Amino acid sequence: MLPWLAHGHITPFIELAKALSNRNFYIYICSTQVNINSFKQTISEKYSISIKIVEIHLPNLPNLPPHYHTTNGLPPHLMSTLKNAMDMAQPSFYHILTTLKPDLVIYDFLQPWVPTMAASLNIPSVLFLTPGAAAEDEGNDGFTDTQRRVNGCIDGSSQIILIKSIRQLEGKYIDYLSNVHNKRYVPVGPLVRSQETETEHSEIMDWLNSKERCSTVFASFGTEYFLSKEETEELAVGLELSKVNFLWVIRFPVGQNMNLEEALPKGFLERVGNRGKVVQGWAPQLTILSHWSIGGFVSHCGWSSVMEGLKLGVPIIGMPMHLDQPLNAKLIVDAGVGEEVVRDKNGNVDRHEVAKVLREVVEEKSGQRLRKKAREFSEIMKSNGEKEIDEVVKELLNLCKPINNKEGLC
Repeated sequence: MLPWLAHGHITPFIELAKALSNRNFYIYICSTQVNINSFKQTISEKYSISIKIVEIHLPNLPNLPPHYHTTNGLPPHLMSTLKNAMDMAQPSFYHILTTLKPDLVIYDFLQPWVPTMAASLNIPSVLFLTPGAAAEDEGNDGFTDTQRRVNGCIDGSSQIILIKSIRQLEGKYIDYLSNVHNKRYVPVGPLVRSQETETEHSEIMDWLNSKERCSTVFASFGTEYFLSKEETEELAVGLELSKVNFLWVIRFPVGQNMNLEEALPKGFLERVGNRGKVVQGWAPQLTILSHWSIGGFVSHCGWSSVMEGLKLGVPIIGMPMHLDQPLNAKLIVDAGVGEEVVRDKNGNVDRHEVAKVLREVVEEKSGQRLRKKAREFSEIMKSNGEKEIDEVVKELLNLCKPINNKEGLC
């Protein structure tokens, strides 16, 4: 497996690796050392035999030291440099393939050279798309460098394309993409992490236990996206105006840490009192979302966060920023499982819009409908169980058979 160098891509690859290893697949996950250091602890001892980690070596570039061999904390102006460095790592990946001699390669959306390299070694390869089908449908017009890379990855994929989704949410988009690209898009399910990977945070849980059922919103914007100072202020004032209970996780870009009093409006923490709790850095998101007091999830609408919210039956309050997030927000609104905080004509977040949407979701009848629909999707995901992965296993074994006839292994 070769995911792109972003946590939002690596995590679904790891979860897919776990699901496949439970069905007797042996997996090698390739990434850079800086990423390996951050995710290796998420692979428990249970998987230590069936999932191995392999370092891919990027070239030493003067403006891209090893701690920037990841998107986490990467200055935006270096993103194209990181993509180019990954392209320059082809000799390292070729060495990995010729050494390990895998039966199959599963790769990500920015490396169109992977299927070409794999084919030269007579190894089938499959693209795994970690965003949803709706975003892929809207975002792929073939003009930008990224879109050209994606198109190359799609063209090179052997017969099928794996996609992190479920048919009940995105069936029409999955079918459309299958028809357009003349390759079957196979949903792998939500691939939500296990809560066992999260450490306890008793102070947060004690605070949540003091709140009434479905009375509280949880606000968190992923590990690699950050609100601007203006957005932070508008969200804070919106939370204050709404009178809704809230738990808010605030993160700052690498090297820009500040204390909460500096980041928030003057007197904010004192005014909201015990109605709100602000946590800096990290909180156990899955554990929080599964708590009975949570009635809404204020999110940037990253696809993994959307899947987590729906898997746990929590309606989503979308505050999308960029990439696939605005389309994901539209999808959850259309599906009846969330509302979007609509930005003004200048693209700015407005405190009054924040307060209005929070009240609608938590306090009004419309919020009850959203929670009912979100719970329905949660039940669908639970009842699906492992059906999607079972189908994926069949597809992958079929691809491996011409190369290798091992029983139950690929």
